[in-house]
Amino acid sequence: MDTQPNKTINELGEVKSKVDSVDHQSSAGQGQEMRHVQVIHHSHPSGNSSTTTTTGGVLAGAAAAAAVSIQCAKDALSGK
Repeated sequence: MDTQPNKTINELGEVKSKVDSVDHQSSAGQGQEMRHVQVIHHSHPSGNSSTTTTTGGVLAGAAAAAAVSIQCAKDALSGK
């Protein structure tokens, strides 16, 4: 298992870091369950322009971030 982050930067300057890890879960009366997981973190460049600080800009940014997260989840599930 590679615990070092694998960082990529897309054309918009957003950084995506992937780290392989292990998820440990246990329930009362049950044994411990371990499974390999991949943690993905998206860093977006900070923008100080008025378009990112207005209500419409904030909502547009949130929608774009949600779309990226959904696509990454789809890619992770499909093994891309």
